[in-house]
Amino acid sequence: MTLQDKLDAFKVAFEADQLPFKLAAQDHALMREAIQAQIASGITECALTVGDAAPGFILPDSENRPCSSAALLAQGPLVISFYRGVWCPYCTLDLQALQAALPAITHHGAQLVAISPQSAVHNRQAVRDHDLTFPLLSDAGNRLAAQFGLRYRLPDALLALYQQRLGLDLAQFNQDDSWTLPLPARFVITPDGRIAYAEAHADYTRRPEPQALLSVLEGLA
Repeated sequence: MTLQDKLDAFKVAFEADQLPFKLAAQDHALMREAIQAQIASGITECALTVGDAAPGFILPDSENRPCSSAALLAQGPLVISFYRGVWCPYCTLDLQALQAALPAITHHGAQLVAISPQSAVHNRQAVRDHDLTFPLLSDAGNRLAAQFGLRYRLPDALLALYQQRLGLDLAQFNQDDSWTLPLPARFVITPDGRIAYAEAHADYTRRPEPQALLSVLEGLA
């Protein structure tokens, strides 16, 4: 079963109210409309792509230790995965797929980090809950995501739905009140800092298959 198969199965169950959290039909319609508006906006055209120089970073990991892209790239290629946060079930499935692919990633001499705006305390919880063995980094205010062309602000109607219907306080979760998120995206960065693979999705229910980046890493070996 591919990652996208799992995401699609979750989406069907979610929209059929087969999960613990249930929403009204108009809530599901609002979420679908927000996704379609995001796609129509052409936002992915702003994202960095193959051949571009990747922005450098120093971000805190789940234990608040600084993690430097320069230090990681000194060891070989770097896989960067941007995700919204572990409050998002699609992101959780994505992280689990990356964990399953980690042995193949490291086999090709690459490092993997996943980056979201959530605070370190939630990263620590995610590492424990999902047995993750790669770094989860905190990008406060989505500042690095903005440099990659991925940052967007949640529409007010969707923000209200998250707060009132799902009980999600993003300002608390991210320790930031910008109400911004990153597009889900995946990049492979070469040791000289260039992007060798890039894929970003305006629809957060769709994610790149890890196999796609493994093919790129094999070509860099």
